[in-house]
Amino acid sequence: MKFLIMGPPGAGKGSQAARIKNHLDITSISTGQMFRDAYKAGDPIGIKAMTYIEDGNLVDDKTTNNIVWQRLTSDEQLENFILDGYPRTVNQAKALDDMLDKLDTKLDGVLNILISEDVLFERMEQRRVCKDCGATYHLTFKPPIKEGVCDVCGGALYQRQDDKHESVKNRLEIYKNKTKPLLDYYDKKGILYNINGMQSFENVHEDIMLVLEDL
Repeated sequence: MKFLIMGPPGAGKGSQAARIKNHLDITSISTGQMFRDAYKAGDPIGIKAMTYIEDGNLVDDKTTNNIVWQRLTSDEQLENFILDGYPRTVNQAKALDDMLDKLDTKLDGVLNILISEDVLFERMEQRRVCKDCGATYHLTFKPPIKEGVCDVCGGALYQRQDDKHESVKNRLEIYKNKTKPLLDYYDKKGILYNINGMQSFENVHEDIMLVLEDL
């Protein structure tokens, strides 16, 4: 099974991808996390990417396509995976199609989480992330047991630069202009499945699992 999880920034894609990964025991590929890991390691590709990310902009297609291709070919061919945060433009989607063609496979489905803009601002501005393991929390709906400390590894929690108000506003504008056309692209392929993201985390997960059971 190979599929994407989509939706605007703050829709809960990363948290749902992590839950699906554990539930189905499949590989979760997050371009955002790969760029952050590369940045921490001092890799030039990560340093370049963070100059875009911290301002709420999309990393250029060539850099993003390269890091995804490296990941898809770093192991033996991945039989099962979920892609989170990629593709974000139609050009990236076409590049992904080419990559999967080379690997003699294709996408089974695209999950799209639908959510209102007001809720997105509230979610993102209250999001906190572990500096060490990348676990995600929300100060109201998913707070850590101990304030400022990750439940998973004990690392310090922080607010990402791209979760601050102006950056969030910029990210949403970019999503409307560049990422939304992807929905038409995948809808025409007949593999787009919309998920109501205005529910609780658990209910969103249940709806996702119902779709995946039919793929």
